[in-house]
Formats: sequence, structure tokens, C-alpha cells
Amino acid sequence: MEEEDLAEYFRLQYGERLLRLLQKFPRIEDHSDSPSIRLLEKKKEAEIMHHAMQQKKETFQRRMETLNLRWEELGVKEAQLKAHIQKFEQFIQENDQKRIRALKKANKERELKKQCTHELAKAKQEMAALRLEHQRLSAKLQEYSIFNKYLEKVVENSEFEEIHEVIARYKTLVSMHQDLMQSAQEGQEKVERAKAQLARYKEEKDDEILQHNNELARLQMRFDRARSDVIIWESRWAHIQNTAAKKTLLLGTIKMATLNLFQIVSKQLKEASLVSLEDTHKQLDTIQQFIQDLSDIWAEVKKKEQQQVRV
Repeated sequence: MEEEDLAEYFRLQYGERLLRLLQKFPRIEDHSDSPSIRLLEKKKEAEIMHHAMQQKKETFQRRMETLNLRWEELGVKEAQLKAHIQKFEQFIQENDQKRIRALKKANKERELKKQCTHELAKAKQEMAALRLEHQRLSAKLQEYSIFNKYLEKVVENSEFEEIHEVIARYKTLVSMHQDLMQSAQEGQEKVERAKAQLARYKEEKDDEILQHNNELARLQMRFDRARSDVIIWESRWAHIQNTAAKKTLLLGTIKMATLNLFQIVSKQLKEASLVSLEDTHKQLDTIQQFIQDLSDIWAEVKKKEQQQVRV
């Protein structure tokens, strides 16, 4: 496969060159027509071409070997370059890490320095404040020294032996005074609370009395209204009783008249009546039926009379 590729390569690369080279040789066939001579010339041309091809092949092989060597050298240089680049990147990375650590350290030292400066300034301020306080206390001590002298004179002219006994006695009296004031204040507060409770109780009772008075007035109004209603209903009851008596009398009269009519009708009918004397409704029914029968008879009579008159 490699020989075929090599032959194809030579054919493409050197074919035209060999043709131009062969064209430089004189054409013998123009001078002689002998076949043997032409054959020798062709062999010679073939040998020349083979020799040229062999030289080109050797040259190409040398070039390929040179290229392979250079390729190997380039591979070695590439590996060396990669290693160098890797070392350089590692060096840069280490330098970056060192730089970052240095920056962090510098920032930390800067913050520490700033904090120390702040604490120093604060300490100076506190020192100045303490000095001012010391001066103030010294001035107070100088100012209160007269009281110390006064207490010394008090001790000399009293039953006390030391100044601190006088101060302790004073503190005891002040404490007793505060206790008495507190007790008095508590008593006053109790009195105020009692007064407030009494006022609240009186107010509640006044409200209850007012509510009871209002309820009493309302009940009195209801009583007066009920009493007036009783008078009205008593008069109405008397009127109802009078009306009932009149209606009872009228009802008795009606019953008597109905009974008389019933008895007259019964006589006219000449029949034994089974209706009770107290049953007014049935009596009225009988009277109504009798009147209806009379009306029918009278109508029949009138009708016959009219017929006779026409005849």
C-alpha cells in the first residue's frame, strides 16, 4: 500500500518533470529507422528514467526521514514546552496565592493597626475623662474638707468618739425619717383609696336609688293607667249587662210570639205537634213551611180564578 502511494506520489510530482527531461534528449528515430537501435534507445531512456526515479525516491526518503526527525524533535519540544507552561502556570498560581496571602495579611495588619489606633484614641479619651474626674473629685474633696472639720468639732463637743459614728447616726436618722415618710405616704394613700371607694359606693347607691325611683314612677304610672282602665271596663261591663238584659227581654218576646204563631199554625193544621215548646228554631221552620204552603195554595187559587174569568 505504501509502495502504491509512493508511486502515485512520484507520478504526480515528477511525471511532468521527467517528460520535460526526456524531451531534452535527441530523437534518434528521426535519424535511423532500425528497430534494434530504437529498442536500445528506449532501454537507455528507461534506465535513465529509472535512475532519475531512484534518485527522486532516495531524495524523498531522506526528506521524509528528516521530516520524521524534525517531527520527533517538535514532539519533544512540545512536551518540553507543555511542561514549561505547566511549571509557569504553577509558578503564577503560587505567586497569586502568595500575593493573596500577602494582601490578606496586609489587610489584617491594617485592620489591626486601625483597631489599635482606635483603642489608643479611646484609651486617651478615657484617660482624659479620668483626669477630669480626678480633678473634680479633688475639688469636691477640697470643698468638703470644711465639713470634715465641722464633724471633728462635733465629735469633740458630743458623746461620739469618731466621725463615722456621727455619720452612722445621721444615716440611721435619715433611714428612720424615710421609713416614717413612707408609712405616712402609705397611710395617706390608704385614706385616699378609702375616700375613693366611699365616693364610688355612694355613687353606685345613688344610681340604684335613682333607678328604684324611676321604676317606682313607672309602676305608679302603670297603676294609674290600670285604674283608669278598670273604670272604663266597669262602665263597659254595665253597658254590656244592660244590653244583654234588653236583648234577653227581646229574645223572650220573640220566643213568646213564635210560640203563639206555632200554636195557631198547629190548630190550623189540626195535627199533633211533636215539636218541643222550647225549640224555637223548629217552631219557626214549621211556621215557615205553613206560610209557604199557604202561598202555594193562594197562587193556585188565583190561577184558577183567572182561568174561570177567561172562560
